[in-house]
Amino acid sequence: MTQAAPSQPAPGAGTHPEPRATARTESAGRARTRLLDPPLLPLWAAVPVAALAGLALDGAFPSLGWWPLAFVAVTLSLLTFIGRRAWGAVLVGAAFGATFWFPHVSWSSRFLGDDPLGWVPWVALATVQTLFTAALSPLITLAYRWVPRRGSSGAPRLVALPLLVAGAWMTRELAMGSWPYGGFPWGRLGMSQSASPVAPVASWLGVSGLGFCMVLLCAAVIEVVRAARTGSAAPHRPRWTAAVPAAALAVLLLVVPQFPTSDAGTLRVGAAQGDGPAAYSDAREPGDMLDSQLAASAPLENDQVDLVVWPEGGVDSDPPATPSTTVALDSAVRRYGAPLLLNAASADGDLIYNRSFLWTEDGAVASHAKRHPVPFGEYVPDRWLYGAIVPSLVNLLGREYTPGTDAPAVDTGDAVVGLAICFDVVFDDVIREGIGNGAQAFMFQTNNADFRGTDENLQQTAFARMRAIETGRAVVNLSTTGTSQVFAPDGAPGQSLPAAEPGLIVTDVELRDGVTAGVALGPWLQVLMAAGTVVTLVALGVAARRRTA
Repeated sequence: MTQAAPSQPAPGAGTHPEPRATARTESAGRARTRLLDPPLLPLWAAVPVAALAGLALDGAFPSLGWWPLAFVAVTLSLLTFIGRRAWGAVLVGAAFGATFWFPHVSWSSRFLGDDPLGWVPWVALATVQTLFTAALSPLITLAYRWVPRRGSSGAPRLVALPLLVAGAWMTRELAMGSWPYGGFPWGRLGMSQSASPVAPVASWLGVSGLGFCMVLLCAAVIEVVRAARTGSAAPHRPRWTAAVPAAALAVLLLVVPQFPTSDAGTLRVGAAQGDGPAAYSDAREPGDMLDSQLAASAPLENDQVDLVVWPEGGVDSDPPATPSTTVALDSAVRRYGAPLLLNAASADGDLIYNRSFLWTEDGAVASHAKRHPVPFGEYVPDRWLYGAIVPSLVNLLGREYTPGTDAPAVDTGDAVVGLAICFDVVFDDVIREGIGNGAQAFMFQTNNADFRGTDENLQQTAFARMRAIETGRAVVNLSTTGTSQVFAPDGAPGQSLPAAEPGLIVTDVELRDGVTAGVALGPWLQVLMAAGTVVTLVALGVAARRRTA
């Protein structure tokens, strides 16, 4: 019996890789390359394009208010993310965020009046928002990276990819509008469309749903153009069919009607803009604000109204705790022959609230405290920390408002009116809770005096108009110093008062019953957008990793 000769290593064994291993490595490298679309723009060009997009988005909001610029901004911004790696996405996201946020909130530089450090709140707020915009921007570039390229002219590229990109954009927006300290949802994309023909979509899908549809349309158009340029039309189909999803969405956005609500009569409202010394830094004597509101409301003594409304800060003392103020308000409601909805800082033990009262001849019969006081404006979160960093600024802000917990609605006897005090107008939960408590119209009380001569009051007025459209409710948006304006349940503008002038609006406000789909479905759609985007990106990332393993 003979033994088999021991096997001998192949020549060169141990010094060269196996041919199969080399093939696998090369295959994995090719797979990784296929996962990345080449950037449409080199980084040196993408950064200025992203910066232009940010400026365009700011231009879509008042004071310029050219709403089509929002679509231009989204399209340009998306182009800068295609084919980008994560750090590149952070850079173009920062360029977009900076050129949007710095001009968009430039009004915050007026908060401290003529203080030489007045620029600090502006730079701090815009910088934080820019950093968050940049940090969350890789979500968008990952959507472009991980959607498989197979069938690039079919559903994955023309439908699935735009859906995921829109979800990534809105996930960034929702995160920034929720955190930290309750978030700062002042730059929501959908809010730029209050005067546009697509605004009624908000009554079906909410403000976030409208923003999602806007990004979806822009992303879909980009994919149609890309498919046409690469000649990747699906076999046996005319090339024009690639444009069908985008065209159908555009038509739908333009023709969708306002979600219907039912007529519930009218409420005659007298809204007084006193134009008193309402800014935080204004010099004033006790009672000056009350006197200015009484003067502006004087014509109501000869008119019959169902409700008198005063703006945020219209009374500069705590009404229930100040006997002279109580007497003045009791006398005023007797002269007007109607209840008075007023606002003042009011104490409850050691806590101070920004509170609205419904005042009748029996005194305060109902109240609501502001749900979202402004961080660093109406209170200082983590005061111990920021006081150690910038004590000179933090110590300027002596007030510390506590968030309210009561329902943002009051029953006037003739109607139930929903409330949102100033900054609360941008928070969906306040608006939704008002509707849930039976609000038939909204009274938004605000104080823009800290930002005289800026775009802030015009931006807030546009947000109020969008809330009218979204909820199918009339809105009276009343400011201490302007701009004050009434909006019909479909957002149609009514009577208004210019900024920096005392005046009075007397109007019949339409009352409505019923809940729009935008109010009912809005929060669920937001959860679906954020959770669906994150889950999908994780699943695609795992699949991409397996394909390249």
